[in-house]
Amino acid sequence: MVPGAAGRWFLVFWLPAYVAAHVLSPGDIRYIFTATPAKDFGGIFHTRYEQIHLVPAEPPEACGELSNGFFIQDQIALVERGGCSFLSKTRVIQEHGGRAVIISDNAVDNDSFYVEMIQDSTQRTADIPALFLLGRDGYMIRRSLEQHGLPWAIISIPVNVTSIPTFELLQPPWTFW
Repeated sequence: MVPGAAGRWFLVFWLPAYVAAHVLSPGDIRYIFTATPAKDFGGIFHTRYEQIHLVPAEPPEACGELSNGFFIQDQIALVERGGCSFLSKTRVIQEHGGRAVIISDNAVDNDSFYVEMIQDSTQRTADIPALFLLGRDGYMIRRSLEQHGLPWAIISIPVNVTSIPTFELLQPPWTFW
């Protein structure tokens, strides 16, 4: 609660900023997903990417060398939480030339709890944007790619959802906004 005029108190909620990404392909997951940016590391989006590949990292935790690092060059990587710090994952993707990293929770049933990604204690930095995605969303994207035999999804990011009429917002049916 914060003090207001005339001795009144107001309850203030601080909501994390969200970044929206629209999956364009494959069609069965053509939804707008929300993610939260890292709190104290990583860059911001200076460019809107109309069509860019979202490439699942191999191995999924991206704590070391990637077997598909070549495909991440100039694209956005989808990584799973766990195994090392969020910053370490971001740096691995940056070292492979990725433009950004989206780290999904490793709890595939997580459809509502965002984790605050913070700097580790190593004093390292990262320059690319790092976003946190709900576990259910990350799982559904990876599952769709596996079912279709695709190496990546095509997305637009960031998306300004304030300019989209509510009835046109294609939200995942398993997620509440």
